[in-house]
Amino acid sequence: MQLTGKITPETLMSLEAYTKWRKVHKPEVIAHRKLRSVQLGEHINMQFESETTIRYQIQEMLRIEKVFEEEGILQEIEAYAPLVPDGSNWKATMMIEYVDINERKRELAKLIGVEDRMFVEVEGHGRVYAIADEDLDRETEEKTSAVHFVRFELTQPMCAAVKAGAGVKLGCDHTHYPSHIEIAADTLASLAGDLK
Repeated sequence: MQLTGKITPETLMSLEAYTKWRKVHKPEVIAHRKLRSVQLGEHINMQFESETTIRYQIQEMLRIEKVFEEEGILQEIEAYAPLVPDGSNWKATMMIEYVDINERKRELAKLIGVEDRMFVEVEGHGRVYAIADEDLDRETEEKTSAVHFVRFELTQPMCAAVKAGAGVKLGCDHTHYPSHIEIAADTLASLAGDLK
């Protein structure tokens, strides 16, 4: 899988080429995805996306749905490409995970607005709150969604600090889910690669 900085139909593999590539490289992509995953408390998993994770997602959708016509390929790119970070931000899929269905229903009702209370805090700088669900609203008056798409927009001094080795916290200050964690060094090194 070649990273080009921009996902276009021309930069994706054919279904045949991807199937061969996948047999060899799937464990690497899974390891990359795991490296960029941050567990916040017991129930929020923040999966920080990259060109690699999004290319893989698009190729997987094309493979599963057996899409090879340009219109279908463009639809998948349109759906997922906005999740690739673009130099001054981190973009993530936020998953709220409860195994028990009744507990999930109860907790999602309490956690309305949680996606807007997620933040990153670069050492020496103020908090940056998530910009959530820019594609469509994912909550109702009764409950929030179990999946949100969030973006953390960093200033140039924050980007420089992260690249220079500053620590970063991921946190949430929602009334019903107060939590924060220092992002592990290896994960942060991967995330620093998203910044210009």
